[in-house]
Amino acid sequence: QVQLVESGGGLVQAGGSLRLSCAASGRTSSIYALGWFRQAPGKEREFVAALTWSGGTRYYADSVEGRFTISRDNARNTAYLQMNSVKIEDTAVYYCAAVLVRRPRLSSSHDYDYWGQGTQVTVSS
Repeated sequence: QVQLVESGGGLVQAGGSLRLSCAASGRTSSIYALGWFRQAPGKEREFVAALTWSGGTRYYADSVEGRFTISRDNARNTAYLQMNSVKIEDTAVYYCAAVLVRRPRLSSSHDYDYWGQGTQVTVSS
């Protein structure tokens, strides 16, 4: 079992920055990759970013490439999502997720095994 707890969400003005954290516990040595997804009201959950836990390979959705950065602190078993130049359309509940086995793609929510409870990010004009 892997437990994931997100934090760092809140209200931010457009153009500002916010950093989300995802603290992992339990069988963290089994994690292959961590991903961030988001879901806005009335929309499907969508991929934001992911990275492999050991190698640190990063993947980004086109909509956030160049603005968001995913990183990790292995010693703290924590992943981060640094959000810069946020836009109103970034408003959503952000979820952290873990996958335990190697996947060819990390952008599908169906491939992830564990999920956090989510943290709300609201971008105001």
